[in-house]
Amino acid sequence: MSAGFWLSDRAWAAIEPLLPRNQPGARRVDDRRVISGIIHVLRIGCRWEDCPSDYGPATTIYNRFNRWSHRGLWGRIFATLAARAELPGELSIDSTAVRAHRSAHGGKGGRRFRPSGARVAGQPPKSTP
Repeated sequence: MSAGFWLSDRAWAAIEPLLPRNQPGARRVDDRRVISGIIHVLRIGCRWEDCPSDYGPATTIYNRFNRWSHRGLWGRIFATLAARAELPGELSIDSTAVRAHRSAHGGKGGRRFRPSGARVAGQPPKSTP
């Protein structure tokens, strides 16, 4: 097995009862292995087909993520893990990791009224009305 992400025994004990059982189809790939692959792809940000083969077939990993997303299983898994988590005494949220496009501050085209350079500088206008 690679040095990638693998679920701990404690996390797996919390998740395992929530997973669907007796599903029809081909021989089932190990759920713990597939969930570890899904978390690996989401953490690294790689494409599904670039997931290491240690986690199982990339198609299986993607299909299981997609199928369980439509069923709402990931929300139940997250809620279960969050309920069992031991929170530290102090928490901090850092917003410096939030990125925005350089033009995300305003609408298209900028300001509608643009004063002439002469008015900005406080000089009288060069043309008469």
